[in-house]
Amino acid sequence: MKRTIYMYKGFERIWHWLQAALIILLLLTGFEIHGSYELFGYQGAYVVHIQAAWILLGLLVLALFWHITTGEWRQYKPTLKNLDKMVRCYMVGIFLDEPRPYTKTPETKLNPLQKLSYLGVLLFILPILIISGLACYFYNDLQAWGLSVGFGSLAILHTIGAFLMLIFLVVHVYMTTTGHTPLAYTIAMITGREEVPDDNRVC
Repeated sequence: MKRTIYMYKGFERIWHWLQAALIILLLLTGFEIHGSYELFGYQGAYVVHIQAAWILLGLLVLALFWHITTGEWRQYKPTLKNLDKMVRCYMVGIFLDEPRPYTKTPETKLNPLQKLSYLGVLLFILPILIISGLACYFYNDLQAWGLSVGFGSLAILHTIGAFLMLIFLVVHVYMTTTGHTPLAYTIAMITGREEVPDDNRVC
């Protein structure tokens, strides 16, 4: 049996989808700037990339404030408990219809594997992208201040961060299909309401 619970607040859903759209736009324009294809044109891609980056940076600051003031930051506290079971669940268990190892509630939305992956984004991937991106944007100012950093090295670092973000995005999309139906988690992030088993056991 399943029941419906209110899992995601309005701000969470707006923040999630706006952030997703901005990240995808940044990846599209970033790879175009590197000459991978032509979509907006080089100049158009550059302008859109810069504007999207500033909007995303502002959104991240707003999200940080919201998580701190609401206590939602606790959702991301890492734990290794049952991590091995979560890995098995995603790789094998869901295909064998094994019992799900994690209890999901509005207070514990993220399983141990999700917490670690999001922590990696917050503490590693995003800092690489933000710091290298700002350094590229203000490159001439850094040179004027005597901070000599090779632009090519910054561009490579920024590109590495972009590929890491792309990998995370692909894995994240896969993980959204592991609910009781392939679209269950996506619908929940749109409506805020999620159908869960009576025992709340999920991947």
